Amino acid sequence: MKIIELFIDEEGIMSGIDAISIVEQPAIEENFVALKEEIKVELADVDKEKRILMGAALIPNKNIYRRDRDEEYYIYFSEDTVRKASEMFLMKGNQNKSTLEHQAELSGLSVVESWIVEDETHDKSRKYGLKMPIGTWMVSVKVNNEDVWNNYVKTGKVKGFSIEGYFTDKVAMSMIEQDNDAAEILLEIADSIETGKLELETYGDYPQSVRNNARRGIELNKKVNNRCATSVGKIRAQQLSRGEKLSVSTIKRMYSYLSRASEYYDPNDSKACGTISYLLWGGKAGLAWSRSKLRKLGEIELNCDCTELSDELELGLYDKTYSDYPKSAKNNAKQALAYYDSNKPRCGTPQAWQFAKLLASGKPLSRCLISEMASYNRFEKKKNEPYNKGCGGLLWDAWGGEEGIRWAEQKLDEINSTESKVNKDE
Repeated sequence: MKIIELFIDEEGIMSGIDAISIVEQPAIEENFVALKEEIKVELADVDKEKRILMGAALIPNKNIYRRDRDEEYYIYFSEDTVRKASEMFLMKGNQNKSTLEHQAELSGLSVVESWIVEDETHDKSRKYGLKMPIGTWMVSVKVNNEDVWNNYVKTGKVKGFSIEGYFTDKVAMSMIEQDNDAAEILLEIADSIETGKLELETYGDYPQSVRNNARRGIELNKKVNNRCATSVGKIRAQQLSRGEKLSVSTIKRMYSYLSRASEYYDPNDSKACGTISYLLWGGKAGLAWSRSKLRKLGEIELNCDCTELSDELELGLYDKTYSDYPKSAKNNAKQALAYYDSNKPRCGTPQAWQFAKLLASGKPLSRCLISEMASYNRFEKKKNEPYNKGCGGLLWDAWGGEEGIRWAEQKLDEINSTESKVNKDE
């Protein structure tokens, strides 16, 4: 009998868990337990039922028997798919969707707890006698429906949970990927024709690290029999490894892919397709370059995210940077960082501390970061607040302190004045 792994197509509109059904015979063969309140002495003559059901919604790697007409087979879900299903269920706001035996819609049932079992010994479900493997999606459902509670739960007519949703198998996923791949190839062809016909501007000034990442991705893919990435990803790697110029629309696709695929990149796992595909498109250096290029071209909004800009500064992607800020500004940032690292106060954003690291290490700053630095003068009233009394003085120094912020104000005026003069001359 064949065994089929089911997946979630994260881009599919209908994909994921739509509802949780209470049933007599759960497909995963695990019953739920009905939780009751502990007996309370104060303010109550009799304890009242919580009316909460706890049980497994999905168990990873468990074969579930299915029959479709004359065909019999098993299906199963991986740990990764189970986790994605649990997350998408909540993200889509389906907590109040439930059915009885996958038929009648029910009201008054709500998922009030949802978690993934990560420890077989200490998981909450063990307290109630449920022994679930790691990776199991557990839920607790509040029953505010008298009919369901009295006539189905109390009588034992329903014994567990069963999910309702839309999944796809490997064959269907392959077809989806092929369709997406074909669409990408058509875009590439159209892009190539349009670029040649209209003589559109192309760009090949990406750093050597982008080419190196693409080459490494090609080498790693060969080691796994080229099973990773779409045809377009492989074509892109060849272009980047050779240093070919790219059109704006190709750079946009490069930025789009690398932005959304960064979570699958693991430098410690050179066999993972997520890592290999990410490198084929240029890796982190490719993301920094494409983002910087699109900003310069006015294709995406300029923002001063210090984490992003530090990558771009590291790669030398800015024509003009400035590092003539006073040494005292650098020292102020160092002092603030030392206190922050030692005491871990709940002050500032990750961006503020990323900027402090840039400043403390003497890195050159772009106009955008200098603008952010200068704008911190709005918090000047709190600059004398002791580090151990609040965040004011600490963050003031993290952004360069008195000397640094005054330098940023003057430098920004100087830059603006220069740019204004250039524009008039043109």
